[in-house]
Formats: sequence, structure tokens, C-alpha cells
Amino acid sequence: MAFNVSSFRSNMVGDGARPNLFEVSLNFPILTDNSIAASQQSTFLAKSAQLPGSTIGVVPVYYFGREVKFAGNRTFADWTVQIINDESFLIRRAIEQWMNSINAHAGNIRSATAGSPSEYSVDAAVTQFGKVGDRIKKYDFVGMFPVDLAPIDLDWGQNDVIEEYAVTFAYQYWTASDSTDN
Repeated sequence: MAFNVSSFRSNMVGDGARPNLFEVSLNFPILTDNSIAASQQSTFLAKSAQLPGSTIGVVPVYYFGREVKFAGNRTFADWTVQIINDESFLIRRAIEQWMNSINAHAGNIRSATAGSPSEYSVDAAVTQFGKVGDRIKKYDFVGMFPVDLAPIDLDWGQNDVIEEYAVTFAYQYWTASDSTDN
């Protein structure tokens, strides 16, 4: 097949999806102070994230010296969100409280308010938008909780920079919906 720019362009629907047209909706469990305010603010301060992937494992079975492969179970990698920090520390404080409720720093125990997965895990979403502002894809994360809160680097030489940090979440699974889904 010969190289044809016109064929390539005609197959690129909407000039391609853009990675900067997205919104993250983090929810915080009620065991954190200001959970509603932190959830609302996260929509604006979640700077980067990923549309999730998944992996289907392989179950090898040997038959007469030959490896035969069968589909295994699906697994979901952790999800990382980069947060812009403001001087209220609202989101970071909520993440710290959330993680401390799951496992305390000094006592190595779970708080009574985070006794079961339904109390310490929440759902979240990342939505991809088209260039005209329409929702083209949405991923919902089910049963999510933080597993890693990255440090914030401080440096006297960092002028004209706003702090950022990453939060990594584990979750049970994700579901996807398109703009045509109800």
C-alpha cells in the first residue's frame, strides 16, 4: 500500500483525542474532614492522570511438551493522580487523614470509622472530553483507596513554581462508558 496522507487524515476522527481535555473526579470518604470540599476541589487541582488499562493473565498448560495458553484472570494496575497543591492543603490533608484512618502512623491500627472496605473505599472517575466540550469517554473506578502519597520537594532555589505531588490509588476494577451510553 502506498503512503497516502489524505487516507490517513480521513481516518483520524475529530483530529484525534487530546490528552489535556480531561477531568478527574475524586471522592473522599466521610471519615476525612471536609470530604465534600476536597472532592469538589480535586476536580480543579488534579493536574494529570491516566485512562486506565488492564491485563489478562495467561494460564500455561503443557501438553506433549507443547505449551498451550489459556486466558486467565484480569488484573488492574494502580492509578496515579498528580495534584497541584494550594496553601489550604485541603486535598493533601484529606488524603493524609484517609490513609491514617486505614492504618495509623504510630499505632499500626485501623480506626473504628474505617473498619470495613465500604467505609474506607470510594469510587472515582476520569472523563475524556472532545474539542467541543462533549464527553467522549468516562472511566469509573470502583472501590478505590490511597496506597501511596508522594513527598513534596522543597527547595530554596525553586522560584515561580507551584507544589505538586502524586497520589497512587488501588481499586477493585473500572468500568467504561462512551458518550452514547446512558
